[in-house]
Amino acid sequence: MEFLSGMGGNAAGFFGAVIPFLIVLTIVVFVHEMGHFLVGRWCGVGVTAFSIGFGPEVVGFTDRRGTRWKLSAIPLGGYVKFVGDANGASVPDPEAVARMSPHERAVSFPTQPVAKRAAIVAAGPIANFILAIAVFAGAIYFSGRYETPARVEAVQPNSAAARAGFQPGDVIRTINGEPVKTFNEMQRVVSAAAGSSLAVAVDRGGQVQTLTAVPDMIEERTPFGRHRFGRLGINGPKADAAKLVHYGPFESLKLGVHETAFVVERTFDYIGKLVTGRESADQLSGPIGIARVSGEVARVGGVGGLIGLVALLSVSIGLLNLFPIPLLDGGHLMFYAFEAVRGRPLSERAQEIGFRIGLAFVLMLMLFAAWNDILNLGASLSQRGT
Repeated sequence: MEFLSGMGGNAAGFFGAVIPFLIVLTIVVFVHEMGHFLVGRWCGVGVTAFSIGFGPEVVGFTDRRGTRWKLSAIPLGGYVKFVGDANGASVPDPEAVARMSPHERAVSFPTQPVAKRAAIVAAGPIANFILAIAVFAGAIYFSGRYETPARVEAVQPNSAAARAGFQPGDVIRTINGEPVKTFNEMQRVVSAAAGSSLAVAVDRGGQVQTLTAVPDMIEERTPFGRHRFGRLGINGPKADAAKLVHYGPFESLKLGVHETAFVVERTFDYIGKLVTGRESADQLSGPIGIARVSGEVARVGGVGGLIGLVALLSVSIGLLNLFPIPLLDGGHLMFYAFEAVRGRPLSERAQEIGFRIGLAFVLMLMLFAAWNDILNLGASLSQRGT
């Protein structure tokens, strides 16, 4: 009963997260599908439907080229359906293609050269990366960034930094040979390196010394689940030491690319540690978890926070879709690579088996992520009740 009572007390907060979540997801999905759509049209392929959401149509219209633009009842994704597709996942429909007139075949997706099909499929994830770069770069260009020197003000006792020999006044220059300009840059590198050895070059009184540090693994339970990260145990400069730095358009664009690459790198790092057993899968989140994050970001960071979340989610969706899993964009690209090497597509039976395996994998992943979300939600409600 206490859990149910907690659920009721938090219902307003949860539903208050739904609107920010839908706004963020709709923007990311729209850009992804628009990438497919624009390149498909550019390649001369007919489009029968452009949908935000799945399931029954809620509202829509048909343009002069015969494309049905619509909002559907389940707002957890979207699709572009080309001429010759059996469904929104671009699974080919050989029987429909066989019945087509020569004109219809000329504009159908399955009859296009493999290079065109690959370009159309890859355009969705690429559009997501472009969106993320544009958001990061735009935020930096218009708002600038507060930057704090990578200087050690204090070393916490019995910490990884103390064991490595850091001293107050040290200025961090490089980590593993990579330049470090700000304290935030140092924190991001350390956060991703729990248990790993870092070669840290510091400027100590005008002399450069190299220290070997192994960040401690820290685990914290947040309202959104467990969070694991590395910590050295260094206190940086106070907030008043931060300076607002403005960048020009080209520098902002470069930093936008860097921020996007950093998210991709962190994602692959997590996946690699997950495969090798050094990370737990309990950090995977589904729609419920993302909705809770969206609500919290909207509450704390407002519109600016949601814009940043758009960039992060866009990178994640673009990267996820490139995984070589049948049914996802990466799975289609994998099939097209086989076709390019073999000189002919895989058999219909092989593709059908592949799509079924991909569907089963995606459904299991969604269920697992949803279960994580429920566990994290229950743990959060239990903590609030104690």
